[in-house]
Amino acid sequence: MKFGAHISIAGGIEKAPEKAHKIGCECFQMFSRSPQGGRAKEITESVVNNFKKECQKYNLENYYIHTPYYINLASANNRIYYGSISAIKKELETADLLGAKAVVTHLGSAKELEEKEAREKLVEGLVKVFNPSNSPVRLSLRAGSYQGGVKLLLEITAGSGKIMGDNFEEIAYFIKEAEKEIPKNSLGVCFDTAHAFASGYDLRNKKTVKKTFADFDKIIGLERLKLIHCNDSKVDLGSHIDRHENIGNGKIGLEGFEAILSEPRLKDLDFILETPPNKDKNDLEVLKKLRNNI
Repeated sequence: MKFGAHISIAGGIEKAPEKAHKIGCECFQMFSRSPQGGRAKEITESVVNNFKKECQKYNLENYYIHTPYYINLASANNRIYYGSISAIKKELETADLLGAKAVVTHLGSAKELEEKEAREKLVEGLVKVFNPSNSPVRLSLRAGSYQGGVKLLLEITAGSGKIMGDNFEEIAYFIKEAEKEIPKNSLGVCFDTAHAFASGYDLRNKKTVKKTFADFDKIIGLERLKLIHCNDSKVDLGSHIDRHENIGNGKIGLEGFEAILSEPRLKDLDFILETPPNKDKNDLEVLKKLRNNI
């Protein structure tokens, strides 16, 4: 069990490992481009080499890339839909070059579409990400273009509005249907504690934590769980609102996080903080203290 945080890439991707080290990260997550949109900068061989040297210098073996915020694989707008496919594919290529462990993505919102159509379109989008013969996206990153070596992690959401992926059954459906046409085990899951809590999965004590992950195992399979986004929640259980809070200051609370860290089925996973700014170091200290007391 390692703890880390989402790290800014201001000044260049190769600066991220040092920033992570300075606040006490044992692993980290980052964007590889502006999360709001725009063209991705080409990752040069020099950047790759410097980034890997910095990771080695600070003993940071596990790191993750998060896709931009605009991803929507259920969009009725083809520009957004195919742009999302292209962006995810690019992030997988970049992750492959940098040696990242996985790419984390939100799935998007149905908005104009009916639920059944949106679900089918989302599955089709996942297939297009991994299947070049069905995809309008050209693999273009040097000779080492993505061949399926980096997992794509589907992040559970809080489920506000028509946001997709807010329950275990839906995530399981997307994985099962997409992997009928793409390599098995291409997809995994990122479990966000704040999102799951807002979606209705109780994480406030040992009993409810055990039940939540027993349900996860039954419906999705714990072998699919590859990363934890470790965030307290500003909002109540089942509120379906995405509002992160610092560890111990929210509705999940310290008892909940002690239960989560004590859950033996999670002991080999990385935990990434996405809590409010400038408190990452404090939150890391809280998590480490809880871990030491287990």
